Amino acid sequence: MQRATVTLPHDLLTELMTLVGARSKTEAVLTAIKDEIRLRKIARIKGMAGKMEFTATADELRHGDRRLG
Repeated sequence: MQRATVTLPHDLLTELMTLVGARSKTEAVLTAIKDEIRLRKIARIKGMAGKMEFTATADELRHGDRRLG
């Protein structure tokens, strides 16, 4: 794990800890970072809507794995 020194406003950090239910500052910041990464990945995936074409049906995708015999 990498260490970093960051200066954050006290009231902002306190509010973050309350919102995420964190017991420590580190836990609060890690939760916020993970949530932000997750939200950006979701937005990227949503941005692909309508840009991909599937030729298989949902049933084929669900049950059509030929490797299973």
